[in-house]
Formats: sequence, C-alpha cells, structure tokens
Amino acid sequence: MATKEEIVKIGYNKIAQDYQANRGVHDDRKELEEFVRLLPKNAKVLDVGCGGGVPVTKFLVESGFDVTGVDFSESMLGLAGRNVPEARFIKKDITELDFKNNSFDGLTACESIIHVPREKHSLLFKSFHRLIKPNGAMLITIGNSDWEGTEEFLGARMFWSHYRPEKSLQMIKDAGFKIVFDKQIVRGEEKYYWVLAKNEKGSKAS
Repeated sequence: MATKEEIVKIGYNKIAQDYQANRGVHDDRKELEEFVRLLPKNAKVLDVGCGGGVPVTKFLVESGFDVTGVDFSESMLGLAGRNVPEARFIKKDITELDFKNNSFDGLTACESIIHVPREKHSLLFKSFHRLIKPNGAMLITIGNSDWEGTEEFLGARMFWSHYRPEKSLQMIKDAGFKIVFDKQIVRGEEKYYWVLAKNEKGSKAS
C-alpha cells in the first residue's frame, strides 16, 4: 500500500499538466507583494513545494530574486524548468531539506504544507526557521480546518493533512517566528489560510 507521501507524489506526477493549467487562475499577487517588501534586494528565496513554478516561483524571479525551487514530483519539476528557466530546481522531499543554516533570506510554501502528514508540521516549521536568515521572511498557506484524508483530485488520488489554523499558528510561533499577518482567503473554490511571518533568530539560532 502506498504511503501518504507516495500518494501525493504519484498523484502530482499524474495530474501535473491539468493542475498547472488551473494553478494561475486566482491572483495571489497581493500576498506575494507583501512578502517581497520584507526582503532585501537580490534576496535568496526558497520555494518549498514549487510545483510547476507558476505563479509563485515566476513572481519571485521577476522580482529580481535568486530563487531555488524544491519538489519531489518529477513531472512538476519538468514543467517548472520550462516555465521559469531562470530559477534553480531540485528534486527533494520538503520534509528533508538539508540546506545549510541561514541559507535563505525568504521562504515560500504555497499549497504544499497541506500535503505533508500533519504530525510532521511542527518539525517542518522548525526546519524553515533553521534555513531562514535572522529577520528573514516566510509566506505559507496552511489548512482551514482540522482534517486529514484522501480524496479524488483531478482524476488522481490525493492526500491532505492539516490542523485548525489556531494550532498551526502556535506551532509557527513556537518554531521562532513572529506573525506579520494571518488570514483566510477565499478565491473561487480555493480556500486557504495565509500566514506571513518574520524569523526571530535568538538563542535558538545554530
């Protein structure tokens, strides 16, 4: 039987083209612009679960940043390389990010954390904290409810997993972040909880 992670990987490899065709339907520019304002010129940014690279990676590159995208779906990475050739893309499970400490000025994770088993979310946020430089910024989407399950999505099996926003926000704070904004945003059929946070590196820095 496929693991939760394998369900996600197999699913996105199958539906990559159809998913990407619909990915840019709703405009996330406002949230991305707020994130970008917190970053220095020529910032190094990690796009976690970058998918096909549009719209997030592309927006970051067009903002003048040095962008690295990671994803474990070969089909999605193939699309990303064609859609945003200026960025660097690496095949990697987002729960196994082995970059050096303080490697990035900023980090995005849009529509990706919701596919990670929620018992791993706390460690994931701590990993983000480790990777982001002091006073760096993070823009992510998390789930709107306390739910985990597998359903059909664009003709493939897909797995989702998330806590209610209040619990996720506490884990983000516990990892060492200060919340800049958190809000539910509904665009068409998409309903996500967006979080912009700054990395407060103190005694936890390593």
